[in-house]
Amino acid sequence: MDNELTRELKEILKTNGADLTGIGDISGIPAETRGGFPIGISVAVKYPKEIIRGIANLPTADYQKWYGKLNELLDYLVTLGADWLKEKGYQAIAKSRAQVGKYKDDCKTLLPHKTIATRAGMGWIGKSALLVTEEYGSMVRISSILTDAPLTVAEPVNESKCGGCMVCRDACPAGAVYGRLWEMSLGREELFDFQKCRATMQKRAIEGIGEKDEICGKCIAVCPYTRRYLNFD
Repeated sequence: MDNELTRELKEILKTNGADLTGIGDISGIPAETRGGFPIGISVAVKYPKEIIRGIANLPTADYQKWYGKLNELLDYLVTLGADWLKEKGYQAIAKSRAQVGKYKDDCKTLLPHKTIATRAGMGWIGKSALLVTEEYGSMVRISSILTDAPLTVAEPVNESKCGGCMVCRDACPAGAVYGRLWEMSLGREELFDFQKCRATMQKRAIEGIGEKDEICGKCIAVCPYTRRYLNFD
């Protein structure tokens, strides 16, 4: 593994706006799912604290704006990282929104960013099916890069740290979170009911910002790891 290449890549991503970067061995995932690439790079950017504090009751226009801004930043970062690796002579694919393409009706992808993030040691999947990080809880958005570059990988996260906590389950306005503890073998549908979540997000967006959208954020705002970062608890 090339420690200097790894350091340079992380520094470039951090300098340009990444809050967290993790690198993982994804060779255990079926080759056709990962395009034959053995390494996954996870990139996370966090919401400003005041944005998450503002969605305690309903989603806000500011939250909607930042949702879009962070997605744009992530597209920029993963493209930047992939292009840099290609300049170094390696193969790399930025898993930007343009590359991933339009989601199906169930908003599922073949290789979720969250899966790469757990392989890269960034965090675990919470009971609400969101990535939870030690540093920022679930108040992050994530994207990823696939590559064959010989980067230094982190230890993967294979177990949840949510324990017996049921805060997101109990707070979910849709009652969509089952409260089941994540493990690697579980599919998203075993953690929460996506269609109930979607319908309630749309309803809450109308109440909060006056237009139909698929944003809510309640499970982000109440997560104890998020609240620890926000200095609420």
